[in-house]
Amino acid sequence: MAYVQTKPGAGRHFLQIPGPTNVPDRVLRAMDNPTMDHRGPDFGRLGKQLLEKVRHVFKTQSHVVIYPASGTGAWEAALTNTLSPGDRVLMCETGWFAHLWQEMSGRLGIVTDLVKTDWRRGADVAQIEARLREDKAHAIKAVCVVHNETSTGATSRIDEVRRAIDAAGHPALLLVDTISSLGSIDYRHDEWGVDVTVAGSQKGLMLPPGLSFNAISEKALKASETAKLPRSFWDWKPMLAANATGYFPYTPATNLLYGLDAAVDMLMEEGLDNVFARHDRHAEATRRAVRHWGFETQCAEPRHYSSSLTAVRLPEGHSANALRATILDKFNMSLGNGLGQLNDRVFRIGHLGDFGDLSLIGTLGGVEMGLRTAGVPHKAGGVQAAMDYLAGNA
Repeated sequence: MAYVQTKPGAGRHFLQIPGPTNVPDRVLRAMDNPTMDHRGPDFGRLGKQLLEKVRHVFKTQSHVVIYPASGTGAWEAALTNTLSPGDRVLMCETGWFAHLWQEMSGRLGIVTDLVKTDWRRGADVAQIEARLREDKAHAIKAVCVVHNETSTGATSRIDEVRRAIDAAGHPALLLVDTISSLGSIDYRHDEWGVDVTVAGSQKGLMLPPGLSFNAISEKALKASETAKLPRSFWDWKPMLAANATGYFPYTPATNLLYGLDAAVDMLMEEGLDNVFARHDRHAEATRRAVRHWGFETQCAEPRHYSSSLTAVRLPEGHSANALRATILDKFNMSLGNGLGQLNDRVFRIGHLGDFGDLSLIGTLGGVEMGLRTAGVPHKAGGVQAAMDYLAGNA
């Protein structure tokens, strides 16, 4: 069935949720190639080349495993390859996706020690260090942190988490979810001593959903040798054995891999530092618009502001879902909804992936028109505040 809109309108639909993001034409054209024999020699060459190239995005010299799955699958792979039933992990509940990762851990038979937050900031590094110092017996086997919490627009400082683990003298593994940050916000798997990085294809990597990733340290590989949680599809061992020659132990998502190859090329051609600076710039312009309108961002700690998305809190008595519905109906733009305890309280503006200045101004223009149409009290001129910032920081 071809793509259809319930209410067709002129112009392209603005998909400004925090992922899946808009897929660039270059990536779409790459995926439009004929399907390749995934056991043939051409695929082996593609696989070896791609597995090497994707390491640069993670900033790692170690292995990166690619699954035909959503990011949730990569979560499960990170846990099942490194842990055993009854193991304890330390998790920081920074928002809805951290909460879901914790729920998965419980279903897998992992015991979770939780560091709670108010969902308005990143991981509480001081609490992580304190909990680890208290764990004299080293019962905690892993620390799990969501780098960029997609539900709140708060980014945890993974370099500080690593320093906290080291300061506590604790041997716990460090597992990090980068599903809404990889390819959008600076991330350094090797330098920050991350043991397993979890990622997905549909956000900063500018692909449709369907690929997920684990970047794996040598320490994590060693842990996998004794880990006892059941695993088959997610098992690193057969994946790494097949990947050594460019192949996969089961049928890969061939055409998505074509797209990944093109997407990684786009990131490298722009330069990762330039990609991150572009995202930083668009995030700051968005926050200036939000402040001008008279609203708060869900993230209350400036050091933790996300460059992938901005979650906006509406005044009490006003429905974020009703505003989103108005904007979709009148201006053909989708915005992210509030998740969990933030349902109907916030709306989320995605500004990640294949995204430029004019895309941002169009997005903010749709929000400002929507605020006026929906009768949400605000100060007009937020779009101009964003334009002033962008024009002065070209």
